[in-house]
Amino acid sequence: MTLPTYRSSKSLSKVTLLPKETGSLTHGLPPVPPDTLFVLGVNGGMSVAPDAGFPLIFGRSDRDAHVCVGANDPHVSRRHGYITRQGTRWVLKNIGKLPIRLPGSRLLLSGDRAELPVAYTPLFIVSPQQEHLLEVRVATGAHPPASEDEREVETRDRGVWPLTPVERLVLVCLAQRYLRNEPYPQPLTWEQVARELSELRPMERWTWRRVAHIVAKVRRRLSPMVPGLLEEEIPPPVGNTLNHNLIMEMLITTTIGKGDLKLLGEWP
Repeated sequence: MTLPTYRSSKSLSKVTLLPKETGSLTHGLPPVPPDTLFVLGVNGGMSVAPDAGFPLIFGRSDRDAHVCVGANDPHVSRRHGYITRQGTRWVLKNIGKLPIRLPGSRLLLSGDRAELPVAYTPLFIVSPQQEHLLEVRVATGAHPPASEDEREVETRDRGVWPLTPVERLVLVCLAQRYLRNEPYPQPLTWEQVARELSELRPMERWTWRRVAHIVAKVRRRLSPMVPGLLEEEIPPPVGNTLNHNLIMEMLITTTIGKGDLKLLGEWP
């Protein structure tokens, strides 16, 4: 199949294939209507006019997705996400298992959605061994088909860290701002976690010291495999860095997720 190349704005259909040779979307765009969406993987991509009514799907499967990303990585979902036009904005939704990292280290967890700016936005699917880049750009004013055996490989769960029920409860409470996808999230303080868990489980004895001990125990257990969890590894001032690093590891490995908010009586 021969992929089309750009000639003029008149030659662009509302949905157009971008060849592998397109290059980075940072290098400029051809003449297109404002708000045209461009999505590019390592093996090509697609542009979509704002009035096309076309949800663009990306994932590891050439057969199931319009733009292929992470083709040889079974941790990436066959359909990992899609971008669709809602009102006057393009909206990204993560329907895969792994998080998608947005600029500013914001993580879009499974089931979350985010509006895309009228700008260049690099997206990274965070896999165990690497991050897979998907370039996205909203305009202002091919990988060879996989074999049948490769296509039928089921999406593989990445390794998650084992937690006791109490550890999971404390970590979910500590990380609840991240799980709610709040902007610029920070871990709760020990006192906030202890107070919230005391209200949630009044028959149990919750103090800030108990909360800190539980979290520190998890950090020490994971520290031989995960850097950045011990105070001696972080230059001062340490602040919330240790707990932030632990929460990011929990999220990236999908050890905890939005569904765990039910432990706090919330139903995402």
